[in-house]
Amino acid sequence: MATTSDIRNGLCIRYNNDIYKIVEFLHVKPGKGPAFVRTKLKSVTNGKIIDNTFPAGRKIDDVRVETHKFQYLYSEGETYHFMNEQDYSQIQLQKNALDTPELMKEGEIVTIIINAEDDMPLSVDMPASVILEVTATEPGVKGNTATNATKPATVETGASVNVPLFINEGDKIKIETTKGTYQERIKE
Repeated sequence: MATTSDIRNGLCIRYNNDIYKIVEFLHVKPGKGPAFVRTKLKSVTNGKIIDNTFPAGRKIDDVRVETHKFQYLYSEGETYHFMNEQDYSQIQLQKNALDTPELMKEGEIVTIIINAEDDMPLSVDMPASVILEVTATEPGVKGNTATNATKPATVETGASVNVPLFINEGDKIKIETTKGTYQERIKE
């Protein structure tokens, strides 16, 4: 058993007869009244996100998990296939277990969180950022760069990302995986 002081991003807990992963948390100590922890929880079984507030010091039932590096192989509809880098065994996960499947390119190395009690995969953690090539975007108009204007661009995985006007087709860009936002252009 853990308490609310042990809460951190990525922690898996049992709550309301389901297993949730903590996506965001904030310890709040108001000037009046007891402290509490505001959390955003993502169900690892159905992918739904709920907001919850725990009073400070409350006991939470944490789930013992192991992390393993897997390589993303391919997807078939809603099923995604991964290979363990150590023993080459393969597992399949449903799309709702992934945070940002649209940013995953074949061959990408991800961390899969596995429940240590029953060896069931719980969720997939992507790297902090990925580098993808822009496959389609409108050309930028010269002189339109005075403001922070953006335009939609499609990357090689099919995802759509808002990018600055100077990005062209064929450019490689760095994308933050947690928010799915453009970070920078990669020079070759």
